[in-house]
Amino acid sequence: MLTNASSATGLRARLGFGFVGVVLIAVNLRVGFVTVGPLLEEISRDLGISAGQAGLLTGLPLAMFALFSPVAPSLAARTGLDRALWLSLLLLAAGILGRSTPVPGAVWIGTAVVGIGIAFLNVLLPSLVKREFPLRVSQVTGVYTSIQGAVAAAGSAVVVPIAHGGPAGWRPALAVWAVLAVAALVILSPWLRKKSSDGGAHDPQDVRYRSPWRSALGWQVTLFMGLQSMAFYVFMAWLPSIERSHGVPATVAGTHMALFLLIGMTASLGTGALMHRVRDQRPVALSGSLLALGAFAGLAAAPQLMLLWIVCGSLGCGSLIVVALSLFSLRSGDHRQAAALSGMAQSVGYALAALAPAVVGALYDAGGRWEAPLLLMAGLMAVLCVFAVLAGRDRVIGQNG
Repeated sequence: MLTNASSATGLRARLGFGFVGVVLIAVNLRVGFVTVGPLLEEISRDLGISAGQAGLLTGLPLAMFALFSPVAPSLAARTGLDRALWLSLLLLAAGILGRSTPVPGAVWIGTAVVGIGIAFLNVLLPSLVKREFPLRVSQVTGVYTSIQGAVAAAGSAVVVPIAHGGPAGWRPALAVWAVLAVAALVILSPWLRKKSSDGGAHDPQDVRYRSPWRSALGWQVTLFMGLQSMAFYVFMAWLPSIERSHGVPATVAGTHMALFLLIGMTASLGTGALMHRVRDQRPVALSGSLLALGAFAGLAAAPQLMLLWIVCGSLGCGSLIVVALSLFSLRSGDHRQAAALSGMAQSVGYALAALAPAVVGALYDAGGRWEAPLLLMAGLMAVLCVFAVLAGRDRVIGQNG
C-alpha cells in the first residue's frame, strides 16, 4: 500500500514537472521573433537598412525553421530529448541577447540563431508532450498553443513602450525577452542531472520502417501542417492591408488583428479539449479547414462583412494549429517518431509559410486588387480540406499508414 502511494506521488510529481516544462518552453516559442515587427521601423532607421532588407530580417526566422527543423530529431537522438530542449533554450537566449548587441551584423546573426533555437523547440515540444502525456496530447497541446499565443500578443503590445521608455531604444526592448529563456534554463536544469534514456542508437531497420519521410500518412500530416501554416501567415502579413484597402482605419485594423489573435487563442483551448474527448480527428480538422476556406472566399466576395470573415479566419487558424501539432504525436508510435514527424512537417510547412505571403503580395502588385490572391488562398484551403480528412484518420505511421 505504501509503495503504491509513493509510486502515485512520484508519478504526479513527474507529470507536474513535465507540465511546468511544457509551459516554460511554450512561453518562448513566439515572443522571441514577433517582437521585432513592431520595432522594425526603428531598427531599420538605426541600422540604415532598406525596406527589402527589413523584410528579409523578419522572414529570417521562418527560413531557419524550414532549414533546421529536420536537424532537431538527430540532436535529440544524440543527446536525449531533455538535453536537446535545454540546449535549444540556451541557443535561443544567446540569439536574443546577441542580436541586441551594438556590433555590425549582430542583428542578422542573432536573429538567425533565434530562428534555429525556436525551430528546435517547435519540433521537440510535441515529442515531450507525447512522452509525458500520451493520453492527453490534444489537451496539453491546446493549452501550450494558447499560452504561446498569449505571451506573443502581450510581448507585441509592450515592446514599443519598453523601447520608448529609455534612451537605449530598441536594443534592450528586444534583449529583455531573454529573461524568459534564462528562467526556463534555470528551472529545467534538474532534468539534466541524470543521463537521459531516450537518446542513443536504434535498430536501423526499425528507423527505416518507421520514417515519416517514406510514409503516405507522414506526407498527409506534413501537407496539412504546411497548408494551415500558409493561412495563418497570410492573415498575419496582409489582413491589415486588406482592411485598409477597403477603407478600414488603421486603428480599427489593429484592433481587429488583436481580436483575431484573442479568438484564435480561445479556439486553440477549445479544440484541445474537444480532441481529447474524440478518437476521430476528421470532423475537427475539416471544420477548421472549412472556416479558413470561408474566410478567404468571403474576403474576396463580400468584403463588406469584414468582421465576420476575420472571426471565421481566427476560429479556423486557432483550431487548425492545435490539430496539426497534435497529429505529430497522435500519428506516431513513440516520442522519437513524433520528433521525426514534427521535424519533417515543420520543415516543409514553414517553407510553404515563408513563401505564401510573398506570393500573395506579388499577385496583388501585379493586379492591384485583392480578389485574385484571396481566391488562390481559398483554393488552397479547399485542398487543405482534403488533407484534413486524410490526416485526421485514426492511424499510426508504420502500422497502418
